[in-house]
Amino acid sequence: MTLSQQLLPKKVRPGVIKDLVEVVQQEVASKKGVSGAAIKAGYAAASRVVPNLTERALRKLFPDFARALDPYWADFESSGGTDFGRYLADRGAEVSASLLAVTDAKVAGSGREPIKKVYKALRGKADAHVQAALPRLGAALQRHTRPAA
Repeated sequence: MTLSQQLLPKKVRPGVIKDLVEVVQQEVASKKGVSGAAIKAGYAAASRVVPNLTERALRKLFPDFARALDPYWADFESSGGTDFGRYLADRGAEVSASLLAVTDAKVAGSGREPIKKVYKALRGKADAHVQAALPRLGAALQRHTRPAA
């Protein structure tokens, strides 16, 4: 069964989204230095302006993210892997490119110029942030899956 088939049903998805919101919050909290402070401040400001911003974004994007991860899940299962987070991290650049292709397409298809402008400003560092999040992301997703039969 594909990853998306396991994670997208209505009875499973809310728990996945809740865990992914936690992953985002943990990732933001873990950022260090000047750029980390900027990320934290920006995230806090955006969250004040748009309550439940992360949850709302994940509800919209998660189906496409899950489908983008389907091939990785299939390979992970066929290889007998036990830690999906480690598996994703070991393929960091490739997995990050697959996930960012989802957001790139969504933003490109958006008619909202302010969103495009902000995304363009942030996109340059997105790859490194996505790759850093892969161990947590994979672990969170794996908690909601069933082992292969």
